[in-house]
Amino acid sequence: MKLDEAQRKQVAAWIADGLKLADIQKRLGSELGLQLTYMEVRFLVDDLKLTPKDPVPPKPVVPPPAAEPVKPPAAPESAAALAALPPLPGGAVSVAVDQIARPGALVSGKVVFSDGQKADWHLDQTGRLGLVTQQAGYRPAAGDVQQFQAALEAELSKLGM
Repeated sequence: MKLDEAQRKQVAAWIADGLKLADIQKRLGSELGLQLTYMEVRFLVDDLKLTPKDPVPPKPVVPPPAAEPVKPPAAPESAAALAALPPLPGGAVSVAVDQIARPGALVSGKVVFSDGQKADWHLDQTGRLGLVTQQAGYRPAAGDVQQFQAALEAELSKLGM
């Protein structure tokens, strides 16, 4: 591509202004009447021994320091700690999330139903909820299942899940 000296200076000025090659391609067409492909513009800038500038990264926004970090309530750290929990008064269901999920699960934990029965629960990769009761054949009451699902949703939302 043959450019006169004024056109070369104009392309150099555009590069100095931080324009990208696609913008230079558009300006060559609109201001100088030169219809070039992107690859031709790349070769032109290379022939002129110009180097496009990298965009200036935005400065990170630093949030103001908080007075005190808010800690979520501590959950039982182990299965033994949850096993030692008595059933909650008033027939409530309690849910705990494991710090390390069991193999094959995205998240797992323990639950104590209103009648004192305990079970392990897990969510698999497809989002299916699994429940493994400690007593064979135990089926929690429908109300307990609803409380369990609501409590589980609340616990997972605390963890950002």
